[in-house]
Amino acid sequence: MLCAIYKSPKEPGMYLYIEKRDQFDALPDALLTAFGKPIFVMLFNLAGSKPLVNADKTEVLQQIKEKGFYLQTPKKDDWLFRL
Repeated sequence: MLCAIYKSPKEPGMYLYIEKRDQFDALPDALLTAFGKPIFVMLFNLAGSKPLVNADKTEVLQQIKEKGFYLQTPKKDDWLFRL
């Protein structure tokens, strides 16, 4: 299954995965407001052998089937690096 990946202009490291490119109608308004205007990154084959860097492909696929989208949030910085 192919999915479309978008990045958020508001939050670095936040990505939105949806089943079809530019199909945002089924997404909650609150999500789109918080995410901002989605910026297309690429199409990705979830059935292929290439892994995702910061997400589990099985979980992404399951969330897309159940909710219509998968939201990848930025990883929290380790507080030790800010000392």
